[in-house]
Amino acid sequence: MEDNKVKLRVLGVTYNQIQSGAYALILAEEGGRFRIPVVIGAAEAQSIAAKLENVQLPRPLVHDVFHTMTHAFGIMLKEVFIYKFQRGVFYSELTFADGDREVKIDARTSDAIAIALRTKSPIYTTKDILKNTGFAVSGDDTVLDEETPAAEGLETVPLTRFAIPELEKMLKSSIVKEEYERAAEIKKVIDEKKAQSAEK
Repeated sequence: MEDNKVKLRVLGVTYNQIQSGAYALILAEEGGRFRIPVVIGAAEAQSIAAKLENVQLPRPLVHDVFHTMTHAFGIMLKEVFIYKFQRGVFYSELTFADGDREVKIDARTSDAIAIALRTKSPIYTTKDILKNTGFAVSGDDTVLDEETPAAEGLETVPLTRFAIPELEKMLKSSIVKEEYERAAEIKKVIDEKKAQSAEK
């Protein structure tokens, strides 16, 4: 099973133009070209986006409470594993450990990702799920298959949802393509993010 696991990272969250009130969570293959879009609800999107942007909310969300509780009792989230995709739904499990034993708990993928971001835990899926539900992008982050519906989600992800390393790659790509207006937009977001980090 270990040979079949693929590590993922959270790329961003975007509004789903097709399904009203829903959002698309974009997961990226670590060190690879595949992206997986996962449809999630507004509450989970807010929770994930808040963590990605390091936004301090007035009151803790349920995922923050869960993280605080497990930490207080010495329980560690070892990993999130997206193990099945069936009828348009991703199935995930959380593996917890307290030093003496490990326990696997079934969870919605959106909740699992929100918790993983807070605990800095790794996220995995299978090679089959990556192949069957993902879409590939080229080395410069342009979509290879323009007819893939899921590819539209990546193009509409707000720039503020990307981490600085991703933005810097996009900036380089825009300059190479001579898309200078786009490059200027990306550079502005990078500068704002760096300024925010410096203030903290």
